[in-house]
Amino acid sequence: MTSPADPPDGAGTGGPRLRLLAVTACPTGIAHTYMAAEKLMQAAQALGHEMKVETQGSIGAENVLSDNDVIQADGIIVAADKDVDLSRFAGKRVLSVGVAEGIHHPERLIERVRSAPVHQGSGTGDGPGTAAPADGPAGGGGKQRGVGYKALMNGVSYMIPFVVVGGLLIAVSLALGGHAQPDGGLVIPEGSFWKHLNDIGVIGFTLMVPILSGYIAYAIGDRPALVPGMIGGWIANTGALYDSESGAGFIGAIVTGFLAGYLVVWIKKIEVPRFVRPIMPVIVIPVVATSALGLFFVYVIGKPIAWVFEHLTDWLGGLTGTSAALLGVILGLMIAFDMGGPVNKTAFLFGAGLVSKNPEIMGMCAAAIPVPPLGQGLATLLRRKLFSEQERETGLAALFMGFFGITEGAIPFAAARPARVIPANMVGGAVAGAIAGIAAVTDSVPHGGPIVAVLGAVGGVPMFFVAIAVGAAATALTTVTLMSTGSGTAGESTVASEPAAPSPSAPGAGEVLSGYLTGSTVRQRLVADEKEAAIREMAELLATTGKVTNADALVATALAREALGTTGLGEEIAIPHAKTDAVSAPVVGFARSAEGIEWGAPDGTRARLIFMIAVPEAAAGDVHLRILALLSRRLMDPGFRERLLAAPDTEAIMRVLGEIQ
Repeated sequence: MTSPADPPDGAGTGGPRLRLLAVTACPTGIAHTYMAAEKLMQAAQALGHEMKVETQGSIGAENVLSDNDVIQADGIIVAADKDVDLSRFAGKRVLSVGVAEGIHHPERLIERVRSAPVHQGSGTGDGPGTAAPADGPAGGGGKQRGVGYKALMNGVSYMIPFVVVGGLLIAVSLALGGHAQPDGGLVIPEGSFWKHLNDIGVIGFTLMVPILSGYIAYAIGDRPALVPGMIGGWIANTGALYDSESGAGFIGAIVTGFLAGYLVVWIKKIEVPRFVRPIMPVIVIPVVATSALGLFFVYVIGKPIAWVFEHLTDWLGGLTGTSAALLGVILGLMIAFDMGGPVNKTAFLFGAGLVSKNPEIMGMCAAAIPVPPLGQGLATLLRRKLFSEQERETGLAALFMGFFGITEGAIPFAAARPARVIPANMVGGAVAGAIAGIAAVTDSVPHGGPIVAVLGAVGGVPMFFVAIAVGAAATALTTVTLMSTGSGTAGESTVASEPAAPSPSAPGAGEVLSGYLTGSTVRQRLVADEKEAAIREMAELLATTGKVTNADALVATALAREALGTTGLGEEIAIPHAKTDAVSAPVVGFARSAEGIEWGAPDGTRARLIFMIAVPEAAAGDVHLRILALLSRRLMDPGFRERLLAAPDTEAIMRVLGEIQ
């Protein structure tokens, strides 16, 4: 009997049949997952091999691989663009590629899996739920790009509870245990219950930065990277280790997380004697990586950081005689930039140092301090569909933290989308700082947020609240605009187009896919010649059913999904889809494009067969997802696609679509 890790030579070329397994998965789990599964099954059958495919779609894992399947397997193909647990495949040959490779090159994957590396299991393999990138061109490109994004999201997801717990405990302890001082300050008595609660909250805040760094590293380099990642994050956040008054904050943690992760991956590739291998993941790698990263940060990165912020403080001191509005803009930009990081702390310490001589400067800082969390929290209320459920919950906590002047409440949003959130925070911070500067708002204590005004530490209270409100609104509006336009749409501000003309067929001219697609949602030929216009035309087509309550919101959500990765699947197919409260019930549309539309498909083909799927956020059950899985698989049949393209009218199109069972 052949060793499971060494498939018989000649398989697929007239030799013995291989017993192969596969796992397919994509971030949304609607189309690519099932199309890749179908293609791999077809290729295996054509080559004379056995294959079982587990799909990890939106409806959960189906056709799950059993322990017995794994034991008997000659090789495993993982075609996925999201995390897949590989620990069950230890000792087996595992080939990991992007899901698009499973769709476009299934025969090549079956050939390559015969010589794929043997997966070593947890501790010596790759990150949790992430396979090592396959060698050669089939494993590159988008897969590598996804590793960095998933690592960042892994760190953010673990950090969020620390931000929320720490921030809320600090806020509650200040609100219930703080005592106002004659100068307007707020002090929690030492040794009191509330002081102990405050200390616990401070611990949560202290841990959030190394947690972010550690779990970014963990997602890249697995367990050996956790220690260097966390210690590196702690060093980055502790400025005293490199003669800086403030640490590098969450931005420094992101840097150390990636450095630690990839450093560990590099160390793993070094050939060592066999007797050393067992202690590599638990002793050698963590010790070497931690020491190298820590010393690199202290001696190479840390000194320049300290120098930059020392001179930045001196520069700010030279601005005190300039326009109050300009100084307010600069301080607001700095406060909002890294939310508790070195830039933020430089501005804060500058204002705090002058609080007794020039309280107007602290007033500018105090107005800008709550803007990032208040603005991000407000954004989650304004455009809920742009945020995940976890982000919405974090947004409510951010609003609470913002009231108490805890700028760090916005860090989870900034860490997840730095290119959009940080500029939005800075816009709001600059606006708030400028208004406070123009109005000569004063703050007599080194703290910020509405709480200091409630406790009587602020002079010019009405304008102080105006500055905060306008700044928070500016941040929220900028955030949702950048998130929408970053997805290729102007967001809800886009003027709604007139409803599209109904399909040539009358409603009720037949229905398929459990009634989600009817004759009224079929268009024989799209007018649009580019992707965004096609999505809008399809949304307007779906709106004729009465199931779309906001066509613009549906378009924005569909384009946001496109920003995560094209829904152009190749083979002249595109399946744009959206899960949004802009629809009241699941609905599917189909249209053809005579010339084809550039959709960014991996195989370079232009989309001629376009299905648009829209389901409500709270869609009950998973029937529609199972139907979509059938649709995705059916589209892999060339004959089916040819019949769809050749169908002369809507009635004929519906007959072809009726083949989906």
